Amino acid sequence: MLLATDLDGTFLGGKSIHKQQLYRLVRENSDIKLVFVTGRGLESVIPILNDPIIPNPDYIICDVGATIVDGQTLAPVASLQADVERNWPGRLKIADHLKHIPGLVYQEVPQQRRCSFFVAEEALVETVTNSVAELGCDVIYSAGKFLDVLPLGVNKGSSLTKLVDHLGIAREDVLVAGDTQNDLAMYQCGFKGVVVGNSEPRLVAATQGIGQIYYADAAGAGGIIEAIAHFPEFPMSLKDPAEEIFARAKSDSPQLLMLYHRFPYEKVTINGREERVAPASPNGILPTLQGFFANGRAGVWVAWEEVEKEGEILRNIYIDKEKYPNLMASRIGLTKKEVEIFYKSFAKEAFWPTIFAFIDKAHFNHDHWEHFVNINRKFAEKTAEQADQGAVVWIHEYNLWLVPGFLRQMRPDLHIAFFHHTAFPAANTFNILPWRREIIGSLLQCDFIGFHIPRYVENFVDVARSLFPIETLEKVNCAPRFLTYGTTMGIDSMTTAVKTAQREVRLGAIPVGINVEYIRDAFSDGEMLRKVNAMKAQLNGKKMILSAERLDYVKGPLEKILAFEQFLEEHPEFHGKVELVNICTPPAKGMKIYDAIKLQLESAVGRINGKYSNMNWTPIRLFFRSFPFDEILVYYGAADIAWITPLRDGLNLVAKEYVAAQGQLPGDKGVLILSEFAGAAVELSYVILTNPYDPKAMKENLLQALRLPVEEKNMRMERLYEQVKHFDIDFWADDFMKQALTATVAASGKNAYAF
Repeated sequence: MLLATDLDGTFLGGKSIHKQQLYRLVRENSDIKLVFVTGRGLESVIPILNDPIIPNPDYIICDVGATIVDGQTLAPVASLQADVERNWPGRLKIADHLKHIPGLVYQEVPQQRRCSFFVAEEALVETVTNSVAELGCDVIYSAGKFLDVLPLGVNKGSSLTKLVDHLGIAREDVLVAGDTQNDLAMYQCGFKGVVVGNSEPRLVAATQGIGQIYYADAAGAGGIIEAIAHFPEFPMSLKDPAEEIFARAKSDSPQLLMLYHRFPYEKVTINGREERVAPASPNGILPTLQGFFANGRAGVWVAWEEVEKEGEILRNIYIDKEKYPNLMASRIGLTKKEVEIFYKSFAKEAFWPTIFAFIDKAHFNHDHWEHFVNINRKFAEKTAEQADQGAVVWIHEYNLWLVPGFLRQMRPDLHIAFFHHTAFPAANTFNILPWRREIIGSLLQCDFIGFHIPRYVENFVDVARSLFPIETLEKVNCAPRFLTYGTTMGIDSMTTAVKTAQREVRLGAIPVGINVEYIRDAFSDGEMLRKVNAMKAQLNGKKMILSAERLDYVKGPLEKILAFEQFLEEHPEFHGKVELVNICTPPAKGMKIYDAIKLQLESAVGRINGKYSNMNWTPIRLFFRSFPFDEILVYYGAADIAWITPLRDGLNLVAKEYVAAQGQLPGDKGVLILSEFAGAAVELSYVILTNPYDPKAMKENLLQALRLPVEEKNMRMERLYEQVKHFDIDFWADDFMKQALTATVAASGKNAYAF
């Protein structure tokens, strides 16, 4: 078959999933010849040809039929083009002939052998038609505003007919597709045709009574797929996949757009070529989020990618065509300098210390704020451009706080969900931000906002209430999922819905889980356990106290080291019997705000080791480097105690990873000491809680862990493992999406989506 299709609104229109499926059907079937038939000029078609997602056409008919070229070489189809050229009087003659007619505005777009105008009044069409007839030209009027002057007898239909005859293709093997009045001529040539969904009413009306016309329900590419499935004459090699696609297309599942700070791939150079590979880290969030697209669901992942030149445009690419055939990476190009200001400077100097209540470290730069606003606007614009009607948008983290506000203005039809991966501070802390109204006003444009724990939900509600009049619609008890009394971060009830003057916003506490299955698989063949036992043997009977964290003042690494120094001073009986292994993952390059804490940490460790170590014992082993995750698992398995004591922490996944690793071990288990100020403290009910601000509490809780009876250690760890295994990363993702879709259904009044 030959598919002759208009571009805008037709081949390039409709739902994302339909476009990907149609493009794949065309690309993978040599039975299909593809012809672009468009009102665009050739120059404006060329960028489409460079898009790796869109299949290259065999031929291009552009300028509303006035230009006919080979789709591969872009050379004119000589005999056909010559006929058009002979009948064209030229742009200057046309312009001179029409200069006396007011209300015509020439379109400054690339065009050949035609003149395009905007017309303010339909009455002008007849005037122009009569005038250019004197020059042997025709007029085509479309969309209520476009007027094209063309050589006599030239239009999309006449040029397509000549091309079909030139190629020797039977008329019954041609399918034409369009959506506006200037496509009408294609339907008047005896070909099969499809008027795609959401077409211009003039085209629908004008094609009534013409034989072999199918009126599709689906817009754009989806309508073409419908038509291929509809006409019995087309080859089964096309009809079968088209019918399958059409059947799947009837699902109510919306397109999903994921907005994250990075893509689920890393760029590496292999044999001199840049390749995209899965991340080296088994961070459970990225593969879990990607998993939403594993069943062929249509989706777009929006993130930034570094470019050399500011304003550089990056095309969409497939992330993994085999595993995720309908998932596109929509890339926002940012220069190294733009990233440094947006992420490394402003976010870490203004937002990070405020989020974690280190207000003495907060620094506000209003020029950097404007940069932050612009980047968020770029994310919103990219999302608005890529989203289908009624799509679900899932935004991640405080770096994109302003996206919901911009996006709601651009695309009020979208369903917007947001997950806050960090803590959310109390009102008297958050409100030191000069831009608090802009941030909260943006977040209140979401349909659903998820936080790790109920305390952060209530903090958000308190902040919102301090800035705007909002009404609490619904509250629920926090137990039994979360601890309520007796924990620093616990509360007994949580707000799950508020109402603003414009909309209802639903809220939820959904702590992120970890990839327990990955850790279980890592231990499955016995090799990991062998490494764990080897590390324990190297300790020669000493107990390992493990601390693993990113180098950050928020994590309290110095406070822990100083508490351990006091512990050694007060408990000499443990000299030579315990070792603190402190793994500090360095921050991203260029994060100079952490230089001071690194120097202080190195100085303190050097002083303590110099004071207490001997030939057979070093009290503290400090590592300033990143470890492969499988190597970290060995430390998790070998550690008798995990001492996780952040001063503040949104959640803390290291604690959960330690529990998951300990859950794979036969025999006696370790002990988890966790800061009261880590979000995970309100969901992990069998840990030993400690106050990282109180050296006395730190020492006493460490001593408690060292002296804990074996039976109690094992009982605690077994209960913790049950919790971590049940509330894993997949539970988190599914729970978030379930709550988000419940919120969007409430907002739209539609039936529940099938996600």
